[in-house]
This record gives sequence, structure tokens and C-alpha cells, in this order.
Amino acid sequence: MPNRITTPASASRAASVPAPVPAALAGPLPVLAAAVLWGTTGTAGSLAPASAPAAAIGCAGLALGGLLLLLSDRSARSLPRTCTPRERRLLLLGALAVAGYPLTFYPAVARTGVAVATVIALGSAPVLTGLLAWLTGGPRPTARWARATSTAVLGCTLLVLGPRLGGGATTVDLPGVLLAALAGLSYAAYSLVGGRLIGHGHPSAGVMGAMFGAAAVLVLPVLLIGDAGWAVTPRGALVVLHLGVVTTFLAYRLFGRGLRHTSAQTATALTLAEPAVAAVLGVAALGERLPAASWCGLAVLVLALAVLTAPVPRRR
Repeated sequence: MPNRITTPASASRAASVPAPVPAALAGPLPVLAAAVLWGTTGTAGSLAPASAPAAAIGCAGLALGGLLLLLSDRSARSLPRTCTPRERRLLLLGALAVAGYPLTFYPAVARTGVAVATVIALGSAPVLTGLLAWLTGGPRPTARWARATSTAVLGCTLLVLGPRLGGGATTVDLPGVLLAALAGLSYAAYSLVGGRLIGHGHPSAGVMGAMFGAAAVLVLPVLLIGDAGWAVTPRGALVVLHLGVVTTFLAYRLFGRGLRHTSAQTATALTLAEPAVAAVLGVAALGERLPAASWCGLAVLVLALAVLTAPVPRRR
């Protein structure tokens, strides 16, 4: 290669150019930070009043957080006007998928338990995202992604179901399993839609604000029809505030930023860190104990997430 001669003028121009943000800081780390915030959902939801229905807790957090995402960003309110007709249909599909998640996941938890529902919903979401992206014209999933994702799903399964291993047969509720699978499909769909719209050049905060703001309106009837008195009690209000501000508003701002530099397939796989955070919180804050199988699953999950986070080496 020829030698490149650097003059003082060119050196000063090079010094004035800001250094590029590392790929891990621009994409995977915001997604992992969002997963850490989502990991507090279970602990916060367990503190809600006993009279609060499961679906209403999730819908209340979505309603508050979605409205905050919509009202805090001007591009979110103007996004439908700047979208093409096809993009507006995608935006509506994303809003329906966002609204469908709490309506399916929380009832699934009530029917089949938090462990099984978490494994099915979060474990199926990365696989469904990869398949949906491929079937809708996206790139074919790479072998590296497939290996890391399958390893992460295995680690998540061992982590969450570890306490049940060796404890005898457990009852599996088929409607609960189907609801959890629908929750995973909803998560995959709105992650893919958000990634597509952001990839078209729309701001990430605007895309998330528009999708979640519309979803907040869609779930309001669930709160208005049922008894929402639990939400105005001190405990209920604190739970709704945490779910709305921390696990929805802040988390999805980070998730949207990560989607700008990370594919939806990789992003949904990285969010498998959520049950790891929830397990560690259970041990540290609630005094829970994890068996050896769960600790092994945690180690496998961390290893797989490290592979997904590491930058792909470029070939010459």
C-alpha cells in the first residue's frame, strides 16, 4: 500500500473529526440496559395490591409509559404525517402488537406461572423475530446468531426452570402456553416493525413514541372497564409509576436507540438478559435461593450474550 503523507492542515482536520462511537456502545449496550430495567418488572409487579388483575397491571404501565413516550417527543406526534401509506400500516401493526403483549403475557403468567410464561415468551421471541425478518424480505439469519441465540435460550430455560427440575411433574396449562407464545409473537412483531421504521430513516424516539402512544390508547378500555381502584392506592400508584416511567418510558427509549444500530433479531436475543436480572434481584432483594441448575443456566446465558454483544470481525 502506498504511504499516506499527512500535512499539518490535514492533521488538524483529522483531529477535529469526532471519534466514532464503538459499535457495542451504539447498539448492544442500550439494549442490554433496557433488559436490565425490564428485569425489575416482576419484583415491582409483585408489590401491587392483591386486588389488581394481572392484565390491568401491565396495561396501566403501558398506558402511562406509552403516553410519556408520545408526549415527550415532537417527532412521535408528527410521525404519521411523514410516513408513507405502507409505513403507516406498519406503524398500526406495531401498535397492535405492543398492545397485545400485556394482554397475553400477564394472563399467561396467571395461568401457567411466571417461570413457564417467561421461558416461552422470551425464548420464542428471538426465534420468531429471525423467522419473520427472513420471511418478510430481510437477511437470512447467520450461523453465529443462530448458535448464540439457541445457547441463550437454553441458558434462559435452565435459569428460570431450574427450581422445578427434579421436583416432579408439573401441570402444564395449554391455554396459558398459547398465550405466552402469542406474547412472544407480539414482542417479535413490534421489535421488527420498530427496526424497519428506524431503518427507513425515522428517529428512534419518534417510532417508539408513536407505536407506544397508540398502544396506550388501545389498552385504555381494559382499565376503564375493570375496577381500577387499586391504581390510586399508594402501593398501586408506585407500581404503576415504576412500570410506566422506568420499564416502559426509559427502557424503550434505550431499546429504540439500540435498534438504530442493531438488528431486531440480535436485539430480541439480547433481551434474554431480563430473566437473569430478575433472578439476581430475587436473590439479592427477596432472599430467594437458586439451585445449581439455575446458576449453570445463568453462566450459559451470560456467555451467549457476550458472543452476541462482541463485534463481528471483518474479513479482509
